[in-house]
Amino acid sequence: QVQLVESGGGLVQAGDSLRLSCAASGRTFSSYAMGWFRQCPGKGREFVAAINRYGGSTYYADSVKGRFTISRDNAKNTLYLQMSSLKPEDTAVYYCAAASSWYSDSVYYTDTYNYWGQGTQVTVSS
Repeated sequence: QVQLVESGGGLVQAGDSLRLSCAASGRTFSSYAMGWFRQCPGKGREFVAAINRYGGSTYYADSVKGRFTISRDNAKNTLYLQMSSLKPEDTAVYYCAAASSWYSDSVYYTDTYNYWGQGTQVTVSS
């Protein structure tokens, strides 16, 4: 089992950058593939980005490709999401998630992930 805690959210202006972190504790962090999702009020949880266990493969939603970068530091048990050129439509609660097993076609779906953090709010003003 792994526990996940997100941090780094906040209020920024359009065009700004922000880096989210997800600290993991419990079972070995490198045992898990990791993902970032986001959710707006009244909407479902949306895939943002994912990374495999050792960081060799990354996946992005079309809406963030070229602006967001997912990375991980297994020595620090931490997942990151570097967000640049932020837009008001990026406003959401951002969640990190861990998957004990996956395959590349499944990274986009919430059901793939076994563990979730509590979320961190990102608000982008225009």
